[in-house]
Amino acid sequence: MSPLDLFTKTSSFRCIWPWLVVSVLLATHPVSAQSPPDSYKPVPGQPGKDVVWIPTPDATLDRMLDMADVTRDDYVIDLGSGDGRMVIAAARRGARAHGVEYNPDLVVLSRRAATLAGVSDKATFSQGDMFEADISKATVMPLFLLPNHLNTLAAKFLRLKPGARVVSNTYEIGGGWEPDESVRTEPCLSWCIAHLYVVPAQVAGAWRLAEGETLFLEQHYQRIYGAYQIDNVAVTIDNGRLRGEEISFTVNNVVYRGRISGDAMAGTAKGRVTRDWRAVRMRESNE
Repeated sequence: MSPLDLFTKTSSFRCIWPWLVVSVLLATHPVSAQSPPDSYKPVPGQPGKDVVWIPTPDATLDRMLDMADVTRDDYVIDLGSGDGRMVIAAARRGARAHGVEYNPDLVVLSRRAATLAGVSDKATFSQGDMFEADISKATVMPLFLLPNHLNTLAAKFLRLKPGARVVSNTYEIGGGWEPDESVRTEPCLSWCIAHLYVVPAQVAGAWRLAEGETLFLEQHYQRIYGAYQIDNVAVTIDNGRLRGEEISFTVNNVVYRGRISGDAMAGTAKGRVTRDWRAVRMRESNE
């Protein structure tokens, strides 16, 4: 993506900051070898390793954390954490939070800010490359990155524990992964749209139900397709969807809802009657 793509939102909204053109054409900001003075203040639009630095507006920041339903049980990771505002805000909600930032001056600034906010025990920061960062333990990732960066990181997002939430400021991940929810904060001047992605469980394959039926599932991110087979008769699945470990689909006007736990899933089926159901993943034989 060229720098000018910053001006085009991936959906129908357009966000423009007039000074951004000049900023993105500047040379890459050199990495400082010394700690910045106490008076150091980053300038919105200053260039960095992969993106220019633009702070997330407070209203959007709060909305992103609200959408992700951040609690003290979460581990929040922000890639390209800038001045640390997102990490500190998550820590104020009781969560453990960590920011990865390439600019060491911003890392020092963020640590100072966390101390002043009284959350240095929960808000931590490290200097590093966001593409090399270990995000495997994250349960929430609030991000402000360009679409090509999000798309590059998408495979790592999908390896997070099912139910982990990725919330993106303005830009969508793309590649066919649609947001589970999108919200626009009003009044909207710039950088005011948040997209929520809930990492889905992986369910593609064959599943055997307790009554002997077979469930054949195909998956495209949070959407599922396939067939419910009984006595060699296959009925197409409708409205199949995943939200983390929660699954729902309809078979012949019977609505199945359940929860996935490893190689098993169970829940309730509602149609003419309501009944419990359970299924286990079928493994291919090596024989």
